[in-house]
Amino acid sequence: MPFITVKVLEGKTKEQKRAMVEKMTKVVTETLDVDESRVFIFIEDLEKENYGKQGRLFSDLDD
Repeated sequence: MPFITVKVLEGKTKEQKRAMVEKMTKVVTETLDVDESRVFIFIEDLEKENYGKQGRLFSDLDD
């Protein structure tokens, strides 16, 4: 059973998440030869104020 965790910055729409899950499931079922009922995908929304890059918070990079 594949368990996949995807971490994305907050702000993705439900439709974007749905499309990602559908496409990732297809890739995993084809690549690993498993039934889609055995593929689990967890999406973690990351708050921009809790992550940084190049010495700055992501929330500050939007400014």
